[in-house]
Amino acid sequence: MKNFALVGAAGYIAPRHMNAIKTTGNVLVAALDKSDSVGVIDSYFPEARFFTEFERFDRYVDKLRRAQAAQAIDYVAICSPNYLHDAHVRFAFRSGADAICEKPLVLNPWNIDGLAEIEEATGRRVNNILQLRLHPSLIKLKARVDQEKRDHKYELDLTYITSRGKWYLSSWKGDETKSGGIATNIGVHFFDMLYWIFGSLQRNESHISTPSKASGYLEFENARVRWFLSIDEADLPDKVKEAGQRTYRSLSLDGEEIEFSDGFTELHNDSYRKILAGEGFGVNECRTAIQIVHDIRNSRCRTSPLDPHPFAKAKL
Repeated sequence: MKNFALVGAAGYIAPRHMNAIKTTGNVLVAALDKSDSVGVIDSYFPEARFFTEFERFDRYVDKLRRAQAAQAIDYVAICSPNYLHDAHVRFAFRSGADAICEKPLVLNPWNIDGLAEIEEATGRRVNNILQLRLHPSLIKLKARVDQEKRDHKYELDLTYITSRGKWYLSSWKGDETKSGGIATNIGVHFFDMLYWIFGSLQRNESHISTPSKASGYLEFENARVRWFLSIDEADLPDKVKEAGQRTYRSLSLDGEEIEFSDGFTELHNDSYRKILAGEGFGVNECRTAIQIVHDIRNSRCRTSPLDPHPFAKAKL
Protein backbone atom coordinates (compact mmCIF):
# COMPACT_ATOMS: atom_id res chain seq x y z
CA MET A 1 0.00 0.00 0.00
CA LYS A 2 1.35 3.42 -1.01
CA ASN A 3 0.84 6.78 0.70
CA PHE A 4 -0.48 9.64 -1.41
CA ALA A 5 -0.77 13.39 -1.05
CA LEU A 6 -2.99 15.42 -3.36
CA VAL A 7 -2.60 19.04 -4.46
CA GLY A 8 -5.75 20.71 -5.82
CA ALA A 9 -8.34 18.71 -3.89
CA ALA A 10 -11.22 21.05 -4.79
CA GLY A 11 -10.58 20.82 -8.52
CA TYR A 12 -12.93 19.25 -11.05
CA ILE A 13 -10.65 16.32 -11.77
CA ALA A 14 -9.55 15.61 -8.19
CA PRO A 15 -12.32 13.07 -7.41
CA ARG A 16 -11.07 10.86 -10.25
CA HIS A 17 -7.67 10.78 -8.58
CA MET A 18 -9.19 10.06 -5.17
CA ASN A 19 -11.17 7.21 -6.71
CA ALA A 20 -8.09 5.87 -8.48
CA ILE A 21 -6.06 5.95 -5.24
CA LYS A 22 -8.81 4.04 -3.44
CA THR A 23 -9.51 1.61 -6.28
CA THR A 24 -5.85 0.62 -6.49
CA GLY A 25 -5.75 -0.14 -2.77
CA ASN A 26 -3.75 2.85 -1.59
CA VAL A 27 -4.39 5.67 0.89
CA LEU A 28 -4.67 9.45 0.66
CA VAL A 29 -2.79 10.83 3.66
CA ALA A 30 -2.91 14.58 3.02
CA ALA A 31 -4.62 17.00 0.65
CA LEU A 32 -4.23 20.69 -0.17
CA ASP A 33 -6.44 23.35 -1.72
CA LYS A 34 -6.91 27.04 -0.98
CA SER A 35 -10.65 26.39 -1.29
CA ASP A 36 -12.21 24.40 1.55
CA SER A 37 -15.10 23.04 -0.56
CA VAL A 38 -13.69 19.54 -0.43
CA GLY A 39 -16.45 17.48 1.18
CA VAL A 40 -15.97 14.95 -1.61
CA ILE A 41 -13.00 13.63 0.40
CA ASP A 42 -15.50 12.04 2.80
CA SER A 43 -16.54 9.64 0.05
CA TYR A 44 -13.01 8.33 -0.28
CA PHE A 45 -10.61 9.17 2.57
CA PRO A 46 -12.34 10.90 5.50
CA GLU A 47 -9.23 10.41 7.66
CA ALA A 48 -6.98 12.38 5.29
CA ARG A 49 -5.45 15.55 6.72
CA PHE A 50 -6.57 18.65 4.82
CA PHE A 51 -4.78 21.99 4.45
CA THR A 52 -5.69 25.32 2.87
CA GLU A 53 -2.18 26.75 3.25
CA PHE A 54 0.73 25.34 1.30
CA GLU A 55 3.23 26.09 4.06
CA ARG A 56 1.39 23.92 6.60
CA PHE A 57 0.87 21.18 4.01
CA ASP A 58 4.59 21.31 3.17
CA ARG A 59 5.52 21.09 6.84
CA TYR A 60 3.26 18.07 7.41
CA VAL A 61 4.56 16.21 4.36
CA ASP A 62 8.14 16.94 5.43
CA LYS A 63 7.38 15.66 8.95
CA LEU A 64 6.16 12.40 7.42
CA ARG A 65 9.32 12.22 5.29
CA ARG A 66 11.49 12.49 8.40
CA ALA A 67 9.44 9.97 10.35
CA GLN A 68 9.44 6.22 9.78
CA ALA A 69 9.63 5.19 6.11
CA ALA A 70 6.16 3.64 6.33
CA GLN A 71 4.65 7.09 6.95
CA ALA A 72 6.42 8.95 4.14
CA ILE A 73 4.52 10.10 1.06
CA ASP A 74 5.24 7.88 -1.95
CA TYR A 75 3.29 9.85 -4.58
CA VAL A 76 1.97 13.39 -4.91
CA ALA A 77 -1.05 13.67 -7.22
CA ILE A 78 -1.24 17.11 -8.84
CA CYS A 79 -4.60 18.57 -9.86
CA SER A 80 -3.75 22.23 -9.37
CA PRO A 81 -4.09 25.02 -11.99
CA ASN A 82 -1.90 24.40 -15.03
CA TYR A 83 0.67 27.12 -14.38
CA LEU A 84 1.50 25.60 -10.97
CA HIS A 85 2.10 22.05 -12.18
CA ASP A 86 5.85 22.23 -12.57
CA ALA A 87 6.28 23.89 -9.15
CA HIS A 88 4.19 21.18 -7.51
CA VAL A 89 6.12 18.44 -9.31
CA ARG A 90 9.31 19.94 -7.90
CA PHE A 91 7.68 19.96 -4.45
CA ALA A 92 6.98 16.24 -4.82
CA PHE A 93 10.62 15.56 -5.72
CA ARG A 94 11.90 17.61 -2.75
CA SER A 95 9.56 15.59 -0.54
CA GLY A 96 11.13 12.33 -1.70
CA ALA A 97 8.02 11.34 -3.68
CA ASP A 98 7.19 10.62 -7.28
CA ALA A 99 4.58 12.81 -8.97
CA ILE A 100 1.39 12.03 -10.87
CA CYS A 101 0.38 15.12 -12.83
CA GLU A 102 -2.74 16.08 -14.73
CA LYS A 103 -2.47 17.51 -18.22
CA PRO A 104 -0.76 19.66 -19.25
CA LEU A 105 2.39 18.73 -17.38
CA VAL A 106 3.81 22.21 -18.07
CA LEU A 107 2.94 25.19 -20.25
CA ASN A 108 6.26 25.61 -22.05
CA PRO A 109 8.66 23.11 -23.66
CA TRP A 110 11.69 24.38 -21.73
CA ASN A 111 9.94 23.54 -18.44
CA ILE A 112 10.14 19.88 -19.49
CA ASP A 113 13.93 20.15 -19.65
CA GLY A 114 14.01 21.58 -16.13
CA LEU A 115 11.93 18.75 -14.71
CA ALA A 116 14.05 16.16 -16.54
CA GLU A 117 17.18 17.60 -14.91
CA ILE A 118 15.62 17.46 -11.46
CA GLU A 119 14.45 13.90 -12.09
CA GLU A 120 18.02 12.89 -12.82
CA ALA A 121 19.36 14.72 -9.78
CA THR A 122 16.80 13.33 -7.33
CA GLY A 123 16.08 9.91 -8.76
CA ARG A 124 12.36 10.69 -8.61
CA ARG A 125 9.88 10.42 -11.51
CA VAL A 126 6.92 12.38 -12.81
CA ASN A 127 4.09 10.48 -14.48
CA ASN A 128 1.78 12.19 -16.99
CA ILE A 129 -1.92 11.46 -17.04
CA LEU A 130 -2.33 10.80 -20.78
CA GLN A 131 -5.57 8.89 -20.47
CA LEU A 132 -6.51 8.87 -24.15
CA ARG A 133 -3.56 6.55 -24.81
CA LEU A 134 -5.43 4.01 -22.68
CA HIS A 135 -8.84 4.36 -24.34
CA PRO A 136 -9.80 1.02 -25.95
CA SER A 137 -11.15 2.60 -29.16
CA LEU A 138 -8.02 4.67 -29.64
CA ILE A 139 -5.70 1.75 -28.88
CA LYS A 140 -7.58 -0.12 -31.60
CA LEU A 141 -7.21 2.82 -33.99
CA LYS A 142 -3.45 3.02 -33.36
CA ALA A 143 -3.08 -0.71 -34.06
CA ARG A 144 -5.01 -0.23 -37.30
CA VAL A 145 -2.85 2.70 -38.41
CA ASP A 146 0.36 0.87 -37.51
CA GLN A 147 -0.76 -2.17 -39.49
CA GLU A 148 -1.99 -0.41 -42.63
CA LYS A 149 1.26 1.53 -43.27
CA ARG A 150 -0.36 3.47 -46.11
CA ASP A 151 1.58 5.43 -48.71
CA HIS A 152 -0.76 8.41 -48.33
CA LYS A 153 -1.99 10.34 -45.31
CA TYR A 154 -5.27 9.99 -43.48
CA GLU A 155 -7.65 12.95 -43.48
CA LEU A 156 -9.00 13.75 -40.02
CA ASP A 157 -11.54 16.15 -38.56
CA LEU A 158 -11.42 16.55 -34.78
CA THR A 159 -14.14 18.49 -32.96
CA TYR A 160 -14.52 18.85 -29.22
CA ILE A 161 -17.14 21.15 -27.73
CA THR A 162 -17.62 21.16 -23.97
CA SER A 163 -20.10 23.82 -22.90
CA ARG A 164 -18.99 25.88 -19.94
CA GLY A 165 -20.80 28.61 -18.03
CA LYS A 166 -19.78 32.23 -17.62
CA TRP A 167 -17.74 31.26 -14.56
CA TYR A 168 -15.11 29.63 -16.78
CA LEU A 169 -13.60 32.80 -18.23
CA SER A 170 -13.70 34.48 -14.80
CA SER A 171 -11.66 31.69 -13.25
CA TRP A 172 -7.97 30.88 -13.70
CA LYS A 173 -8.98 28.83 -16.74
CA GLY A 174 -9.89 32.03 -18.57
CA ASP A 175 -6.45 33.55 -17.89
CA GLU A 176 -4.14 32.41 -20.68
CA THR A 177 -1.06 33.00 -18.53
CA LYS A 178 -2.40 30.45 -16.04
CA SER A 179 -4.26 27.91 -18.18
CA GLY A 180 -2.47 28.30 -21.50
CA GLY A 181 -5.79 29.07 -23.23
CA ILE A 182 -8.41 26.83 -24.79
CA ALA A 183 -6.05 24.79 -26.97
CA THR A 184 -3.90 23.96 -23.95
CA ASN A 185 -6.57 23.48 -21.32
CA ILE A 186 -9.01 21.27 -23.24
CA GLY A 187 -6.98 20.28 -26.28
CA VAL A 188 -3.56 19.12 -25.16
CA HIS A 189 -4.58 15.50 -24.52
CA PHE A 190 -6.16 15.31 -28.00
CA PHE A 191 -2.97 16.63 -29.59
CA ASP A 192 -0.95 14.06 -27.64
CA MET A 193 -3.27 11.33 -28.88
CA LEU A 194 -2.86 12.46 -32.50
CA TYR A 195 0.94 12.46 -32.23
CA TRP A 196 0.89 9.06 -30.51
CA ILE A 197 -1.20 7.52 -33.30
CA PHE A 198 -0.06 9.35 -36.43
CA GLY A 199 3.63 10.04 -35.91
CA SER A 200 5.92 13.04 -35.90
CA LEU A 201 4.58 16.57 -36.31
CA GLN A 202 5.34 18.29 -39.62
CA ARG A 203 3.13 21.38 -39.69
CA ASN A 204 1.10 23.48 -37.23
CA GLU A 205 -1.26 26.30 -38.27
CA SER A 206 -3.59 28.27 -36.01
CA HIS A 207 -6.72 29.64 -37.69
CA ILE A 208 -8.95 30.82 -34.83
CA SER A 209 -7.87 31.80 -31.34
CA THR A 210 -10.31 33.44 -28.92
CA PRO A 211 -10.90 32.95 -25.19
CA SER A 212 -13.76 30.52 -25.92
CA LYS A 213 -12.73 28.66 -29.08
CA ALA A 214 -9.78 27.73 -31.25
CA SER A 215 -9.18 25.92 -34.50
CA GLY A 216 -6.32 25.06 -36.79
CA TYR A 217 -4.50 22.54 -38.93
CA LEU A 218 -1.94 19.95 -37.92
CA GLU A 219 0.01 17.69 -40.22
CA PHE A 220 1.64 14.56 -38.88
CA GLU A 221 3.70 11.90 -40.57
CA ASN A 222 0.58 9.89 -41.37
CA ALA A 223 -2.32 12.35 -41.13
CA ARG A 224 -3.66 15.78 -41.98
CA VAL A 225 -5.89 17.07 -39.17
CA ARG A 226 -8.41 19.91 -39.07
CA TRP A 227 -9.36 20.61 -35.45
CA PHE A 228 -11.90 22.75 -33.63
CA LEU A 229 -12.25 23.24 -29.86
CA SER A 230 -14.90 25.28 -28.07
CA ILE A 231 -16.51 25.94 -24.70
CA ASP A 232 -19.36 27.89 -26.35
CA GLU A 233 -22.73 26.12 -26.15
CA ALA A 234 -23.81 27.89 -29.35
CA ASP A 235 -21.33 25.72 -31.30
CA LEU A 236 -23.08 22.47 -30.36
CA PRO A 237 -24.87 20.68 -33.23
CA ASP A 238 -28.65 21.04 -33.08
CA LYS A 239 -29.11 17.30 -32.52
CA VAL A 240 -26.89 17.48 -29.45
CA LYS A 241 -28.76 20.48 -28.03
CA GLU A 242 -32.09 18.77 -28.64
CA ALA A 243 -30.89 15.75 -26.71
CA GLY A 244 -30.05 18.00 -23.76
CA GLN A 245 -26.34 17.22 -23.96
CA ARG A 246 -23.61 19.79 -23.34
CA THR A 247 -20.59 17.96 -24.72
CA TYR A 248 -19.80 16.83 -28.24
CA ARG A 249 -16.79 14.81 -29.42
CA SER A 250 -16.15 13.82 -33.00
CA LEU A 251 -13.15 12.20 -34.66
CA SER A 252 -13.66 11.52 -38.35
CA LEU A 253 -11.03 9.45 -40.19
CA ASP A 254 -11.39 9.61 -43.98
CA GLY A 255 -15.11 10.24 -43.42
CA GLU A 256 -15.49 7.33 -40.96
CA GLU A 257 -16.59 8.32 -37.47
CA ILE A 258 -14.35 6.89 -34.73
CA GLU A 259 -16.49 6.47 -31.62
CA PHE A 260 -14.72 7.30 -28.38
CA SER A 261 -17.36 9.19 -26.38
CA ASP A 262 -17.74 6.32 -23.92
CA GLY A 263 -15.18 4.45 -21.88
CA PHE A 264 -13.74 7.41 -19.95
CA THR A 265 -14.82 6.42 -16.44
CA GLU A 266 -12.01 3.91 -15.83
CA LEU A 267 -9.16 5.67 -17.57
CA HIS A 268 -7.71 7.33 -14.46
CA ASN A 269 -7.89 4.01 -12.61
CA ASP A 270 -6.08 2.37 -15.53
CA SER A 271 -3.50 5.18 -15.50
CA TYR A 272 -2.79 4.61 -11.80
CA ARG A 273 -2.46 0.85 -12.27
CA LYS A 274 0.17 1.38 -14.95
CA ILE A 275 2.01 4.01 -12.89
CA LEU A 276 2.12 1.76 -9.84
CA ALA A 277 3.46 -1.03 -12.06
CA GLY A 278 6.27 1.26 -13.24
CA GLU A 279 4.69 1.73 -16.68
CA GLY A 280 3.58 5.36 -16.49
CA PHE A 281 4.14 7.98 -19.19
CA GLY A 282 7.33 9.86 -18.34
CA VAL A 283 8.43 13.45 -18.62
CA ASN A 284 9.39 13.31 -22.30
CA GLU A 285 6.19 11.60 -23.47
CA CYS A 286 4.31 14.90 -23.55
CA ARG A 287 6.99 16.99 -25.29
CA THR A 288 5.37 17.10 -28.74
CA ALA A 289 1.93 18.01 -27.37
CA ILE A 290 3.40 20.76 -25.17
CA GLN A 291 5.29 22.14 -28.18
CA ILE A 292 2.08 22.10 -30.24
CA VAL A 293 0.03 24.09 -27.72
CA HIS A 294 2.92 26.46 -27.01
CA ASP A 295 3.19 27.27 -30.72
CA ILE A 296 -0.60 27.69 -31.04
CA ARG A 297 -0.63 30.04 -28.05
CA ASN A 298 2.23 32.11 -29.46
CA SER A 299 1.02 32.25 -33.06
CA ARG A 300 -0.07 35.55 -34.54
CA CYS A 301 -3.63 34.31 -34.96
CA ARG A 302 -5.91 36.26 -32.63
CA THR A 303 -9.46 36.23 -34.01
CA SER A 304 -11.98 38.64 -32.54
CA PRO A 305 -14.71 36.91 -30.51
CA LEU A 306 -17.22 38.59 -32.84
CA ASP A 307 -15.71 37.07 -35.97
CA PRO A 308 -17.46 34.09 -37.54
CA HIS A 309 -15.96 30.65 -37.13
CA PRO A 310 -16.46 29.09 -40.57
CA PHE A 311 -14.73 25.84 -39.73
CA ALA A 312 -17.14 25.15 -36.88
CA LYS A 313 -20.27 25.99 -38.87
CA ALA A 314 -19.10 24.06 -41.92
CA LYS A 315 -18.17 21.07 -39.78
CA LEU A 316 -21.34 20.98 -37.71
